Amino acid sequence: MNILRKKLLPYLLLTPMILVMGVLVFYPITATFSYSLKRWKLTSPGDIHFIGLQNYSSILESDSFWYSFQNTLFILTAVVLLTSVVGFLTSIFLHIEVKWSGILLAIAMLPWALPPYVNGILWKFVFSSGYGFLNKVVIGLGLAGQPVEWLNSRRALLLIVSLVVSWRSIPFTALVCLAGRQSIPGGLYEAARIDGGNRYTIFRRITLPLMLPFVAIGITSASVTAINVFDEIIALSGYNDLGANLLVESYLTTFSFLDFGKGSALTYLVILFGTVLGGFYLRSMNKEVDY
Repeated sequence: MNILRKKLLPYLLLTPMILVMGVLVFYPITATFSYSLKRWKLTSPGDIHFIGLQNYSSILESDSFWYSFQNTLFILTAVVLLTSVVGFLTSIFLHIEVKWSGILLAIAMLPWALPPYVNGILWKFVFSSGYGFLNKVVIGLGLAGQPVEWLNSRRALLLIVSLVVSWRSIPFTALVCLAGRQSIPGGLYEAARIDGGNRYTIFRRITLPLMLPFVAIGITSASVTAINVFDEIIALSGYNDLGANLLVESYLTTFSFLDFGKGSALTYLVILFGTVLGGFYLRSMNKEVDY
């Protein structure tokens, strides 16, 4: 009896979490996939029926999907580049031991703590054409005679969105890289100096290779964040098509055009995209670093 209790105890302890995961994760994923296989428009509530993969084929043939996909890819690429480079350099700076290093670390983490929509609103005060801080600076310096419409160009809007998302993602990457830098044994650097290594050689041969797995964690986390951008885009440009990514396209299809079938299919494509990146994230988390 005691042996049976010991075997059942772990499953009993996991039961509440399994129930929570089932209700909040597994059921929505299953339900979304079932909706995506149906023609389900709230404008025609009496005409709900199974259509198989037609929603997916219709999405892949639409110009709006590829427009949103290009926007998503642009944001993803820019966010990954900015986050990895700036986050890595920030971690090197934060590793310098000074009197106020703890306060600097706390300040560097502030953007990560902000809610995404608040983050977007704050940056809108910078790039707004009417009351934006950047326009006041540009006009004050005589670089422009009238306010610049920063958010009315597709390329400029996507760059700004990427900057805003990177600003929120950089602290996490910097924190992970800082932890990686601090985990490198000091004996490796002492041995390298004894062997005549200079700062550049030590950084290239020791610091950079051993920190790459931690940079990979930051990159995969930033990738998942980049494809799930929603609040910042809405805060900066609203529900227009100019900067719409896949998530905004899914929202508009579902709640503006009331096409739950096609909207669920779009959502499922985003889920699959995020699952692939999440797999890389978990793989990076589980990768051991050989010192």
